[in-house]
Amino acid sequence: MSNISLIIEERPRDIGNFLVGRLLPFSSKRMVGPFIFIDHMGPAQLGPGQNIDIAPHPHIGLSTLTYLFEGNVMHKDSLGTEMEVKPGQVNWMTAGSGIVHSERTPAYLRDTSKTLHGLQIWVALPKHLEQMQPEFFHIEENELPTWEFNGVQYKLVAGEIMGRQSPVPVYSQLYFLELKSGSGSRSVKIGNDLYGECGLYILEGSIKTDSETYQPKELLVAKNSQLCEFTMAPDTTIYFFGGEPFPEERFIYWNFVATSRERIEEAKQKWLDQQFGSVPGETDFIPLPVEAKGLKFK
Repeated sequence: MSNISLIIEERPRDIGNFLVGRLLPFSSKRMVGPFIFIDHMGPAQLGPGQNIDIAPHPHIGLSTLTYLFEGNVMHKDSLGTEMEVKPGQVNWMTAGSGIVHSERTPAYLRDTSKTLHGLQIWVALPKHLEQMQPEFFHIEENELPTWEFNGVQYKLVAGEIMGRQSPVPVYSQLYFLELKSGSGSRSVKIGNDLYGECGLYILEGSIKTDSETYQPKELLVAKNSQLCEFTMAPDTTIYFFGGEPFPEERFIYWNFVATSRERIEEAKQKWLDQQFGSVPGETDFIPLPVEAKGLKFK
């Protein structure tokens, strides 16, 4: 009997001058553990003058994690942070009560050809930390725990699992784990180390489990994470997203996540009134999308 309860395929979403593959939220599965939003960005080939320019916009009630495979993005926020994130590094921004940030191609790359490829992830905050003070952290690639087991290369990007802990300062029980098979086919039995809900995303290559083969751009959600075992084809890269789910439901509207509709409405009005603060050196911003609907997370 299959241990896969749901297969979520990437769905294209236009975020301005860039197309992404949306994985979460999904109509029948709004969250996996505390993970509430996952976008696969690219790979996109951008020529000279073609750049990422996501103007200042607000967040509440969540942490964002930017993890790139290729390319560079300059992050600026209302705390005064200005930090470029490069492949293998982690930008971790906790919005809490409210933060504003922009994401752009760095100035020194704007007139060159470049590639952008990576993951943009939102992690909902626990209810008691929804309105904490905003924070920003940057973690270098060599700070992330890496190890090899049975021929598989592991990297723990965020959270805690398998007796290891990432330096990314998360606020709930979760894991964001990379596995690479290298040149050989590898058997993986990892269920005893997983906890909470679990999603497995295939970036490249394929895996085989329960006599079925699964391909890239699919997020597999396990019925029981403790039963997770599979075979990785050569040159396969996968990511585990998971952790303990929250007891409360979450509401989401645009970039706002909260345990109450009232908090969402307050944030909407605050952005309309331009009371969130500003990103130093930037005057443009993304208007509130008045046509959007609030989504109830069950």
